[in-house]
Order: sequence, then C-alpha cells, then structure tokens
Amino acid sequence: MDEATYLKSYDPTAYPSIAVTVDVVALTIRDSKLCVLLVERGAPPYAGHRALPGGFVKAETLDEAAKRELAEETGLNPGHGVLDRVHLEQLKSYGDPTRDPRMRVISVAYLAFAPELPEPTAGSDAAGAYWVPVDEAKDLAFDHDEIVADGLERARSKLEYTPLATAFTNPEFTISELRQVYAAVWGEELHAGNFHRKVLSVPGFVEGTGGTTARGGERGGPRAKLYRAGDATSLHPALLRPTREDRVR
Repeated sequence: MDEATYLKSYDPTAYPSIAVTVDVVALTIRDSKLCVLLVERGAPPYAGHRALPGGFVKAETLDEAAKRELAEETGLNPGHGVLDRVHLEQLKSYGDPTRDPRMRVISVAYLAFAPELPEPTAGSDAAGAYWVPVDEAKDLAFDHDEIVADGLERARSKLEYTPLATAFTNPEFTISELRQVYAAVWGEELHAGNFHRKVLSVPGFVEGTGGTTARGGERGGPRAKLYRAGDATSLHPALLRPTREDRVR
C-alpha cells in the first residue's frame, strides 16, 4: 500500500481521543513582589476556582496558542510594545490521565517573564483575572499548583545562569533595580555591595549606557549609573542564590 492510499483509508477514530491545551505561568514584579497571573474560572470544571490562563490549542502552533492566551488575559494585543518584550519559553508537558475530569488532556505549559504588565482583563471564558503574589497562588484548579511550582523553580534557576533577569526590567536600569528583581524572584534579601560587584564581574551581563538617573537616591547622594542588557547568553560565573552559595561552600 502506497502512502496516499494508506492516508486515505486511515481512521483516526480507531485511537483514543486526546486534546491539547496550553497553560501559561506569567510572572511579573508588582510592588516589589513576584506575582503570577491567575484567572477565575467561569465555567465547569472547577468553576469559581483560580487557575493559570490557558485553553485548548486551535489551528495554530503551540507558541501561537500561548501568546494568544497571554494576550487575551492581559488585555494587550500581540502588537503591543510591552507584550513584544515578554520572554516566553516552553516549560514542561503534563499528561497525567486524571489531570482533567472531562477527558484525556495533555497540557504544554509555558513560562513568561515580563516587566510592568498592566492590570489583566479576563477573557471570555473567565470570571476574573488578577496578579497574585506567588506565595499566595495555592489550591489552584487541575494540576496548576504543580505547574506554578515548576515555573517558579525554572525562573529562579534561569536567573542564576542566564541574563534573563533583564526581562523583568525596563530597557535601561540601575544595578539596584536589577537587584530588586533578583530579590523578588528568589525571595531572598541580597547584600547591595556584593551584588553590585558580582554583576559587574560577569562578562557581557550588563553594559553601561553612559547615562544616569534623573536624581539621586532617597537619601540624596550621586545619581545612579544606568545599564542595559549585554550580549551574554549565559552567566560565567553564575550568580547563585545565597542559600545555594551556602550549600556549595
């Protein structure tokens, strides 16, 4: 049998039906806290429960589906300048046969880092949408507690070995602002002087713009230097979390 004949006679209903969804762990920093975007489900299953934004994949790629879901829940169209700066990467696939009570659903989760995303606007299938501090994102629908935990650990690890902390900042930033990103994502306080020294010792991590802030700090003093992301794709040496540094020692 040639391929054309085989495909013409192929019966997809002979196999179990499986649906594919995407779920997005969207992280941003609001009021110095790391927050995740959650929606309130407006229909069963889990009506009234909080969940990650997501939905069934349509006639689109997985990346396109994740971008669509993020755009719908943030109220930003794909051409919006802020949304264009979002770092989006595939996190993990989740396929426990019992994860969705409706049918066998495999979800491909995505992790999104973004600076200063606005108040979200719930999509048509959600009763509400809001930013929630990550330590308050619990008792979620489906297996979304596990997905959030995996996304948070991925984000924390990426900040150790890659320059993706700059995805949480404006294009130009101070070292103090970058330190606030690390402190919020890691959930740990960082020594200002040590952090400043470590950042500037990593080749290609940041580069000076030649500019400074418009004014000095809250206590006066000189204006802070402004930096932008450098051309490094990984950090050598890595910036380890203080608790991990203690274990390494």
